[in-house]
Amino acid sequence: MTTQVHFRMADAGAGADLARLVNLYDGAARWMRSRGIEQWQPGGKDEEHFRLRIKEGEVWLAEAGGVTVGAFELWWDDEPAWGARPPVAGYIHRLMNDLTAAPPGLGRVMLAQAERRIAEAGRELARLDCLTSNPRLRTYYEAAGYRVVGEQPAKAGGPGGASYGVTLLERRL
Repeated sequence: MTTQVHFRMADAGAGADLARLVNLYDGAARWMRSRGIEQWQPGGKDEEHFRLRIKEGEVWLAEAGGVTVGAFELWWDDEPAWGARPPVAGYIHRLMNDLTAAPPGLGRVMLAQAERRIAEAGRELARLDCLTSNPRLRTYYEAAGYRVVGEQPAKAGGPGGASYGVTLLERRL
């Protein structure tokens, strides 16, 4: 990637950061739906969701050329998908980019940033999950060095409180 990407943590008190996160999420959701991927729904995450994620973990913004081009959430536990586990991993969620502005390869750059942050926190594993019904995303993560370590057939937290199946992946750092 030739475009320089800078990362900074999102600020829960900055309305502009929260609006950027909602816009990134909604844009990614619309892109998925336009390709028949039933995963995220436009309007599915609001400013309050991101405010809480910033309070309970970390949310990172990726910027290139002064424009926010992507973001991801980093959690320090993820019991709904992984169950109670010792504190040896960081959990990457909502890797999203602005497909109209993001430089090529931004997804991998964001994964690498998340992995660096997890390692800096003294944890040895990067973990994530993806919908079992989204084999394209699973293939993407496997190509990035993640390996499948299990399935969670009934992760809670879907629309209306529904549960859904996820594939669990991890990478040793």
